[in-house]
Amino acid sequence: MAEEMVIFTRTYDFLTWLLPLTEDFPKSQRFVVTARLQGAALDFQERIIEANAKPGKWKLDKLREADAELLKVRLYLRLCERWEWLKPGQYKHASEMVAELGRLLGGWIKSVTSEP
Repeated sequence: MAEEMVIFTRTYDFLTWLLPLTEDFPKSQRFVVTARLQGAALDFQERIIEANAKPGKWKLDKLREADAELLKVRLYLRLCERWEWLKPGQYKHASEMVAELGRLLGGWIKSVTSEP
């Protein structure tokens, strides 16, 4: 249960850091890559909230959906770094935050799959 609570805090921290940062991305990409990055990050948060409210199999389904959203976030962050929309330090910070979210999510999935 503790991992579940930490993941909500870390996700909130990630979103409050990421969303204002993306406002500085090129306007021409605001409705393409920027929107997808923001959407995947917000969808990740929604999936973990939904997972927390669901029992058994439905919880695991939502956690797996959250994992897929986190993979999208990683992809879009790599693209943003490649196109130099993120400075190297910003990319490093984002990568560390996303890696922590991935570890927390993995622990949660493991705890759900080992429940009787």
